[in-house]
Amino acid sequence: MDTRREKEQETSFTKITALLLKSRTGEFELESILFLKLRSLGIFDLGCIGDCKSLERLDLSGNNITNLTPLASLRMLRALNLSANRISNLEPICSCESLQSLNVAGNLISSIESLQCLQSMKNLENIRLKDNTRNYTNPVCKNPSYRNMLLEMFPNIKVLDGERLVGRGSELYQLCKDIDEALKAGTYKNGQLMELPDCKPWVEDGFWEIKRSNNAIIEEACKQFNDVLSECRLLNTKASHMITHSERTLSGKNQPKQYAV
Repeated sequence: MDTRREKEQETSFTKITALLLKSRTGEFELESILFLKLRSLGIFDLGCIGDCKSLERLDLSGNNITNLTPLASLRMLRALNLSANRISNLEPICSCESLQSLNVAGNLISSIESLQCLQSMKNLENIRLKDNTRNYTNPVCKNPSYRNMLLEMFPNIKVLDGERLVGRGSELYQLCKDIDEALKAGTYKNGQLMELPDCKPWVEDGFWEIKRSNNAIIEEACKQFNDVLSECRLLNTKASHMITHSERTLSGKNQPKQYAV
């Protein structure tokens, strides 16, 4: 099974065709397709994707897409993943009035002005322009005021760059952020190195691993959950590094001074 999937991913499709869509979904009619995943296929031409009028979830991540015009007719689309492409203009998707979740991390969006076209999308709740777990970003994210300006533009947004701002789960994201800031600040207090307690894993290895599902909705939920786990693992790595550094420093301080005779 894994070998077959790897071979499929290695196959390159420069343009989306009806044959490609039907073979990937098993549907005879393009208008019957609800969920579609076309990751890392080398696609740069969206072709007839606009004929999938009932499409609700679409994953086109990891391709070479620049022109989103064919997506303009997808009025039922609720979740769109365009990460890791070459997109600089988002205007064509503004007519996707049902869109709730948009991932464009790892593209060429250069300015806040490039995002203003999305303000007319009243159902948009989740926007992602950078993904630290995959090192995806956009030039606009380098702007120091990027986050504040985006929150001002989209006051009703619930999730920004994978961080839940309101609702269930927002406390977890805030906790992760607080831990990360504490690690960045170091382990020094009043100029003195603080002694850190011994830390043990909360659960056994593999405890958080979850089985894959063929259901697209469940798979999307699993992806979001795994993104949170990846953030936690990054924090764990930083914490382990700081603990190791502190232990070495403390052990060096405890060594008796030696004098040459």
